[in-house]
Amino acid sequence: MKIGFLGMGNMAQAMCQGFIQSDAADSADIYAYAPHRDKLAANAERLGFTACGSLRELAERTDMLFICCKPYQIEDALTEIGSALRNKALVSVASGWSLDRYMSLLSKISSEQEGCEGLASAVRVQAIMPNTPVMVGEGVFLIEADNTLNEDEREALISMLKPLGLVHELPSSLMGIGGAVTGCFPAFADLFMEAYADAAVKYGISRQDAYALVSQALLGSAMLQQKTGAHPGVLKDQVCSPAGTTIRGVQALEDCGLRSACMASIDAIMDMKK
Repeated sequence: MKIGFLGMGNMAQAMCQGFIQSDAADSADIYAYAPHRDKLAANAERLGFTACGSLRELAERTDMLFICCKPYQIEDALTEIGSALRNKALVSVASGWSLDRYMSLLSKISSEQEGCEGLASAVRVQAIMPNTPVMVGEGVFLIEADNTLNEDEREALISMLKPLGLVHELPSSLMGIGGAVTGCFPAFADLFMEAYADAAVKYGISRQDAYALVSQALLGSAMLQQKTGAHPGVLKDQVCSPAGTTIRGVQALEDCGLRSACMASIDAIMDMKK
């Protein structure tokens, strides 16, 4: 299968590199287009994919096209490709672009461009939402349950994504909240790590050591929950000895409204999406 990347930003680079390193795809079968030609050429040399000179060339040379450009650029890009989209599989990583929205756009292109009749039924679409830890093989890929990929394409896609992290299917109605939690969480976790590293530095630990200790503690805690399947509250209780140090820290976090602040961060994101 020939794979194309429409856009070659950080997420596309991470996915492309992950596909190649995991042997999910051969670099000779990967193509990409981006408007910044110098950057595209540099990434092509570094990662091993083939740079294309136009959007239409990209579509014509590939079977599965990953839409990795900015969401506001999608309509113009697909309109420019036009009839070359026929019989292609589109995999979208763009926030806010569901199967229904793609079908609406493809129908519009069908009605407005000569030679594009019936395009909506001739293009297969799958929306996914990754997060940045896919760069290190520990990401999350949310995949929309509603899709029009054929069985072989869907199996091939999931096989490519699995080496880069957890692949989890959600109904279309929950892709928004799922993306808010998994897509934004790395930034929240980074704030959390930075704050605790600052506390360590305050009491004498070097900055470098502080980041190493805090990031490993967070990683280990997450892996412990994953491997045991235990409720986070149970794991928290196991660390909190009676009249001990940890329970005092937990109380301080509760007094500062940690849980409410976490939920409010998601409320703020969802309010923006309304």
